[in-house]
Amino acid sequence: MQPKQPEERSVSKWDPTIDGYLKFLVDSMVVFDTLEKIIQHVSYNHDEFRNTGLERCANLAKDLKWFKEEGHAIPEPSSPGLNYAKYLKDEQAFICHFYNIYFAHSAGGRMIGKKITDQIHVAEKLLNKKELEFYKWDGNLSQLLQNVRDKLNKVTEGWTEEETEKTFKMSGEVLRLILSRS
Repeated sequence: MQPKQPEERSVSKWDPTIDGYLKFLVDSMVVFDTLEKIIQHVSYNHDEFRNTGLERCANLAKDLKWFKEEGHAIPEPSSPGLNYAKYLKDEQAFICHFYNIYFAHSAGGRMIGKKITDQIHVAEKLLNKKELEFYKWDGNLSQLLQNVRDKLNKVTEGWTEEETEKTFKMSGEVLRLILSRS
């Protein structure tokens, strides 16, 4: 058996840093911005995935603005986010990643946001107890997800699941930025 790659290993100690968290948010912005721009292109012809309520760019922009107003330097995007954004071109890959990114963020992302804010010492250290917009949605999230899930299932009938592994690998690289040290 081969040793696990860094993106396959679980995190044994949850100790986020402000620098790592900002890297995660900036790279997430790159990925979500790419998804949201791609879905606007007519060539994908999937109008049903526009304006789903799951879009994150506007919320991320508010959060990054807040961090800047708090005196934090906003980093440039790093290779995990930039590489992931470049990868999202093929329609089948795009749809698979669209599903995994939005659904992972709505479930795992909320858990990460809650974990950070529930750990008072971490929330005080990183966010000054602020609840980020990245973890808020307009409307009932469960219903928003179900609406998109139904549409995605119709589009992806008969597709293989090969792309899913790549999705988890690349999104995991972006997520691990939270724990990075400068």
